[in-house]
Amino acid sequence: MSDVGVLLKQWRRSRRLSQLALSAEAAVSLRHLCFIETGRARPSRVMVLRLADALDVPLRERNALLLAAGFAPAYQESPMDAPVLTAIRRALDAILAQQEPYPAVVMDRGWNIQHTNDAATRLFNLLNAGHKTGPPGPPNVLRTMLHPDGVMRYVANWPEVAATLLRRIRREAVGGSTDERAQALLAEVLAYPGMPQPPAGPDEGPQLPIIPVQFEGDGYSFTYFSTVTTLGTAQDVTLEELRIELFHPADQQTRHAAEALRDTAP
Repeated sequence: MSDVGVLLKQWRRSRRLSQLALSAEAAVSLRHLCFIETGRARPSRVMVLRLADALDVPLRERNALLLAAGFAPAYQESPMDAPVLTAIRRALDAILAQQEPYPAVVMDRGWNIQHTNDAATRLFNLLNAGHKTGPPGPPNVLRTMLHPDGVMRYVANWPEVAATLLRRIRREAVGGSTDERAQALLAEVLAYPGMPQPPAGPDEGPQLPIIPVQFEGDGYSFTYFSTVTTLGTAQDVTLEELRIELFHPADQQTRHAAEALRDTAP
């Protein structure tokens, strides 16, 4: 079985599609698809991309499929400061500025923070005031929230928030392909002291419509829920993997506290 055949079969199974369903979706004969998966036929570059499109494979993994089939990658992975991304950076700046006075962050697939608005900087400076050390490595949302040297000491509902974040990263680590970076990050955060263990069975009892994060400290209290936005029609690996997390006040007290923090910031 060829490498590309193995990968395509993994993606098909992750999408819970039969060979018959995929052959119909991609307009490929069932016999040819079977031959590709078993390595009896070598797919063309066009065929790899057609199957990847039918399987909704992310761009990074589409490049991996092409390489496995012996072809050059089709999608670039541009650095954020590349001239070609100037318009995207301006759009991101506008989104972050519009979110003021509430926090917003831009992060990559590995949860590394690429950009923040001033409100996020103000909030985390407030939470980290008086602490000389922080989580290891580059700024990262998961480490900031879950590491003992991060802001967990100020998260009043930390068990619920930690469990929610772990569910998110588990979905990424065991998704349609083996994401080694997500798996490594998951293993790292699970080793932090006090991390909640996955439930033995399904959750029971009433559930909140959304899990907020409650920051509480000496003289301040903020309760936020978040929304996550991605860029549509991205044809660059970097852009497809960007996520914009916007934090919204869950109550009037948080609205007033965020405005006060903005007005008193140096």
